[in-house]
Amino acid sequence: MRMPEGAGEVTILVPGKLHPHAVSRIGEHFKVVELERADPALLTEEMKQDIVGIASSETISADFIDALPRLQIIANFGVGYDAVDAVHAGKKGVMVTNTPDVLTEEVADTTIGLLINTVRELPKAEAYLRAGRWRSEGAYPYTRATLRARSVGIFGMGRIGRAIARRVEAFGLPVSYHNRREVADLPYAYFPSLLALAEAVDTLICVAPGGAGTAKAVNAQVLRALGPNGVFINVGRGSSVDEEALVAALRDGAILAAGLDVFADEPNVPEALLGCENACLLPHVASASVHTRQAMAELVAENLFAWFSRGEALTPVAETVHVRAKA
Repeated sequence: MRMPEGAGEVTILVPGKLHPHAVSRIGEHFKVVELERADPALLTEEMKQDIVGIASSETISADFIDALPRLQIIANFGVGYDAVDAVHAGKKGVMVTNTPDVLTEEVADTTIGLLINTVRELPKAEAYLRAGRWRSEGAYPYTRATLRARSVGIFGMGRIGRAIARRVEAFGLPVSYHNRREVADLPYAYFPSLLALAEAVDTLICVAPGGAGTAKAVNAQVLRALGPNGVFINVGRGSSVDEEALVAALRDGAILAAGLDVFADEPNVPEALLGCENACLLPHVASASVHTRQAMAELVAENLFAWFSRGEALTPVAETVHVRAKA
């Protein structure tokens, strides 16, 4: 992308860790300032006057936004952006972007892999083989669960939800969903509440975004509604699940199994969950391939390039779609 004359004078802040490809690409055209974390107390007066953009995968609070009077754009690394106070940014005239689409298929692939691993216990079966138990004890026990005859409900029918639904259909399983609102032109059954969806299916896949609107939405009542053959999969946000209720459901047989890629307080996975043999746990890797993370990093940089070259954002989030570049 051709940058305007003087683009090198634009200062972009990178707080905390960010994919190195994004940092490298941004540095090709802009001055990059790195900071240990997004803490207003760490900002110098010079930073406050110079910084006009942020590229980040960290929490960006309202206080941090207010501490940067010339801030124009926050380019978030990730499709989920609940760590950024986008509502406040929108009120302050600050654009927020995310990285949708480029990770959709990867996350959907991982979701199906996690679902299969959860119901067929493939990681446990491999561990059994590697420990020499196949040779010494015989065949791995039959798994209680299977994908056969299951019905799948998806909580969050956005881009990723639809990609997951297409894959589930390929397995010959019926798909239903719950969203804030019904999505036009989808062939899947819509349920106006999460509880109603859970009552209608035995497999619930959560792809819902984080935030106050989904906090602990998957609670004890929802889990009980799935039933003793129920399977819960989460690749959305850990905050959308009541983890204590989930542990209780796994332990007392209210549901059969769970597969989780996200947790409420990452990377601190509750010991109680680690102790559940019927839980398949991954360290938030749904989009973590070299290919996809590179594409996400590129989109972070491209959003900044587009904003400072022609005053447009490629992937603005809903809360800031109204924001216009300052003349």
